[in-house]
Amino acid sequence: MNLLSPISEFVGTVKYGDTIGLVIANVDSVLRDKMGLDNCDRAIGIISNRSGAGSQVMAADEAVKATNTKVVSVELPRDTKGGAGHGCLIILASEDVSDVRRAVEITLNNTEKNFGEVYGFDAGHVEFHYTARASLALNKGFNAPIGKAFGIIVGAPAGIGVVMADTALKTANIELISYSSPSQGTSYSNEVIITITGDSDAVRQSVIAAREVGLSIAKSMGENPISTTGKTYI
Repeated sequence: MNLLSPISEFVGTVKYGDTIGLVIANVDSVLRDKMGLDNCDRAIGIISNRSGAGSQVMAADEAVKATNTKVVSVELPRDTKGGAGHGCLIILASEDVSDVRRAVEITLNNTEKNFGEVYGFDAGHVEFHYTARASLALNKGFNAPIGKAFGIIVGAPAGIGVVMADTALKTANIELISYSSPSQGTSYSNEVIITITGDSDAVRQSVIAAREVGLSIAKSMGENPISTTGKTYI
C-alpha cells in the first residue's frame, strides 16, 4: 500500500479511490486560522482521494476512535475521474504529530477494507457501509449519531439508489437520517445516498437487503457488479 517517498509529509497511499495520506507537523499560523483550526492544533493529518468518500470517511471514523485526534472537516467534492460519485478531503488535527500520523495510517488501512463493499459496473456503482458505533468523522461528514449503529447506502445511477433506499426502510425498524439526490445534498453527482441509524442488527439487516436489490438491478443493466477488492466485510 505505502510507497517510499523522501517527502516527510507523506504517509502512504491506497490504490483504491486514488487515496493519499499526508501530515503537516506544524501548520503555518495564517493557514491554521483560515482552516478554522484551534491554536493547539499544531499538527494535521490529511486524507485526500479522487473517488470513494464513504470508504474513507468510515475508515477515518475508526482512526479517531483509536487515537487522540479530532475531526476538523470532511468535504465531498465532485471529482471521480469521470465516475458517478464523489471524492473527499478529510482533515484531522492534534497537538502531537505522532497522533495524526497514526490516525492517517489507520485510515489508509481501513480504506482498503471498506472498498470491499464498493461494487463497480459499466453504468455506475453501488456502495454500502456499516458500523456498530459511529464516532466523530461520521458525525462530521454525515451527521451520524455518536455511539449508535450507522449505515450508508449509495446507488448510481441515482434511480438504483431510490429503490435501495425504499428497500432498506421497509426491511427493518430504522431511522432515516438523510436522503441526498443529484440536486439536493450531493455535489450534483448521479447518485442517491441515504444514511440510517437504529438498533445494530436492524441497521445491518437493512444495509444487506439494500445490497441484494442494488446488485440485482445492476446486473439487469447488462454487467455483473464486482467488489472493488473482492473482500466484502458486511
